[in-house]
Amino acid sequence: MTSVRVDKQHDGSEAADSASGEGYHRALGARQIQMIAIGGAIGTGLFLGAGKGISKAGPSLILAYALAGLVIFFIMRALGELLMYRPVSGSFSEYAREFIGPFAGFVTGWTYWLFWVVTGITEVTAAATYMTYWWDIPQWLSALVFTIILYGANLISVKLFGELEFWFSMVKVTAIVGMILICAGILTLGFSDAGDTASITHLWDLGGFFAGEDGIVSTLMTLQMVMFAFLAVELVGVTAGESKDPKTVLPKAINTVPWRIAVFYVGALIMILSVVPWTHFKPGVSPFVAAFEEMGFQAGAAIVNFVVLTAALSSCNSGMYSTGRMLRDLALNGQGPKLFTRLTKSGTPLVGTTFSAALMMVGVWINYQWPGDAFNYVVSFATISGMWAWIMILVCQIRYRLKADRGLLPQSSFKAPGGIWASVFALAFIGLVVVTMGMDEGNRVALYGAPVWGLLLAVAYLVLKARNPEGAAFAKRS
Repeated sequence: MTSVRVDKQHDGSEAADSASGEGYHRALGARQIQMIAIGGAIGTGLFLGAGKGISKAGPSLILAYALAGLVIFFIMRALGELLMYRPVSGSFSEYAREFIGPFAGFVTGWTYWLFWVVTGITEVTAAATYMTYWWDIPQWLSALVFTIILYGANLISVKLFGELEFWFSMVKVTAIVGMILICAGILTLGFSDAGDTASITHLWDLGGFFAGEDGIVSTLMTLQMVMFAFLAVELVGVTAGESKDPKTVLPKAINTVPWRIAVFYVGALIMILSVVPWTHFKPGVSPFVAAFEEMGFQAGAAIVNFVVLTAALSSCNSGMYSTGRMLRDLALNGQGPKLFTRLTKSGTPLVGTTFSAALMMVGVWINYQWPGDAFNYVVSFATISGMWAWIMILVCQIRYRLKADRGLLPQSSFKAPGGIWASVFALAFIGLVVVTMGMDEGNRVALYGAPVWGLLLAVAYLVLKARNPEGAAFAKRS
C-alpha cells in the first residue's frame, strides 16, 4: 500500500511491483501509452489558441514553440528519470512527498487534482459549444451527455480509457499530418487558391521574423499561451502505475517528445505560415480554419470543428482519469478522506472519479448560468496549477540525482540529459513565464488566486496533521 511507501526506501524490484501494491491493473499497453503521450501535447491550445499567438508575435511564434518544446523535453526526461527509479500512479505527489516533504506532496496532489477538475469543466463546456455548429441543441444537454459517457468509460476499466484516448489522439494527429501534407503539396505543386501566393518567404518578408508590435517582447508575451498548449504532456507519468511494462514503454513514449513537438507544432506552423501570410490570422480564429479558407476548402471549418471537439473530449477524458488517481494517492497517504481509496473490481478509483465528475457537472452548470470573465480567470488559474506539477518534477529530479550521485539511492536506468543543470534551466524558463503572466492584465488575476489556494491547503494540512500528529503521512523523510 502507499502508506508503506512513505516510510520505506525503494529499489528497482520494489518499483516493478508498485502497481499491484496500489491495487491497480496494468492494462495500458505500448500502443495506448504512446498515443496518450502524443495526444497530451496536442490540444485546443494549438488548434484554437495559436491564432492569437500568430496575430500577436507573427512568425516568431514558431521560435516560442521550439524553445518551450525544449523545456518540455527537459521536464519529461526529468520525469522519466524519476519514473524509472520508482514507477507509481500519482507520481507527482509521490515524488514531492519523498524528496521535498509531506506538505509538498499534499499541495502537489491537491493542486494537480484541481488543475484537471478546472480543465475538465472548461473542456466539456467547450465540447458542448462545438456541438452547436451542427445541431441546435441546448449546451447543457451536450455537456451532460459527454460527462456521463466519459465518466462511465473511466469506471468500466483503464483499458477502455486507454482506447478512447488512443482514438482521440489519432484524430488529432491525423488532422495535423494531413494539414502538413496539404501545405507541402501547395508549396511544391501550386494547387488550390493559395498556390500562386504560397511561399516560405512569408516567414520573414512581412515585417521580419519578429514581426509583432513590440518585436521580441511580443514573442516573450506569447510564452504563457505556448506553455498552456503543452499542459497535460506530463499525464504519461500518471499512467505509470497501470502500464504493462513501464520500464520499456515509458522511456520510449518520453523520447518521442522532441519529434512530436517538432512535427506537430513547429512543422505545422512553418507550413501554415508559408501558405497563409501571418497577417491574415486573427485572435479567436483557428489557424487551421483560416488556412483551409485561404486554400478555398470550404469544408475546412467543419473538419477543424470536429478535430477541436475531439481535442476537448480528450482533455476531459484525461481529467476523469487523473483526478480519481490523485485523490486515491492522497487518501492512501492519509492526506485525504479514506473513502477515496475504494476501487472497483476492474481496478478503477470509484469514489475519487465520481467526486471529481460531480464537480465537473457543477462547473458546467455554473458556466451555463454565469458565463463571463470570472470563469475565464479560473481557466488562467489552471495554467498556474498545471505548471506547479512541472516545478515539482524538476525540483524532485534535482534532489533525487544529488542523492543518487552520493550513493544514497539507486541510480535510474533512464537518466535525464544535462543532469540537474537542464532542470535548473527549465525552472528558470518557467519563472520567466510566470513573470510574463504578471505583465499581462488578463492573466495577472491567476497569480493573485494562487496564494489563496495555497493558504487553503496550508490550513487543511494543519487540520489533518492536528488530528493525527503521529501519522506516517506527516513524518519527514530522512
